[in-house]
Amino acid sequence: MIYTITLNPALDYTAVLPELSPGRVNRLGPEQITPGGKGLNVSMMLRRLGTNSVALGFAAGFTGRELERLLQESGCRTELIFLPEGCTRINLKLQPSGTELNGQGPSIPREAAEQLLSRLDRLSTSDYLVLAGNVPPSLPPDSFRRILERGGASRLLVDCTGEQLRQALSFRPFLVKPNHHELGELFGEVLSTPDEILSRARSLQELGARNVLVSMGGDGALLLDEAGGLHSARPPQGQVINPVGAGDSMVAGFLAGWLEREDYAHAFRMGLCAGSATAFSPWLGGRSQVDSLLAQLS
Repeated sequence: MIYTITLNPALDYTAVLPELSPGRVNRLGPEQITPGGKGLNVSMMLRRLGTNSVALGFAAGFTGRELERLLQESGCRTELIFLPEGCTRINLKLQPSGTELNGQGPSIPREAAEQLLSRLDRLSTSDYLVLAGNVPPSLPPDSFRRILERGGASRLLVDCTGEQLRQALSFRPFLVKPNHHELGELFGEVLSTPDEILSRARSLQELGARNVLVSMGGDGALLLDEAGGLHSARPPQGQVINPVGAGDSMVAGFLAGWLEREDYAHAFRMGLCAGSATAFSPWLGGRSQVDSLLAQLS
């Protein structure tokens, strides 16, 4: 089974605002409310690709109940831990400017954190655990490492940055997926050429990552697999509408592709096309769209 963790999920309220007039009443255009959070995006995209998962995380209040309802309506299995106080945050996303106003989220008590950790004890070597996003400030500083330790029996897929990514490397994660900016920041560098990106991707393998998938925006992606293979490609053709969630979709596509054939070349193509499908969509892409983009790469 695949498990995803989202420690501070949200309801994303996305609306069109052609122009902001400060100090005046502004009328919003078309709007939608969707589940938000990197791990939840992975779970929802996996479901769209025909792969099941269990979404773990925290929720609170009436917004948390609506979050759970929307996830279940989309076909996702959820095991959210409901907190005694507060509300799941609401993130306001304004289009086409890309302006975002993100909520803080509820405080997570120690008892709830321990409850989440206890659920990870059931994971085995046949399971996959996706860790994505940041640790909210209400959790102890060592929370990320404790999650890694408790879920370490599974195959870890990690999409985080900075010190959290560095901590994950010692647990031999099955996959890490930084973008090229995050990869450079980890080593205190600005990576501007394919050779520089490839060199630092190899450094992540030397530090413990089994497979390294680097997203590079309009330049596509590259994968260094644990068998020594190098896979790279530019993205399929299409118009970018909303890149939010594209990286999460890439992780979902890679994992779904790997489970289909256990072939890294296929997993890489699936990841690239799933990420592109979401970037070319108002929200998350779908299976038919991914299959159409795969045909471009064949």
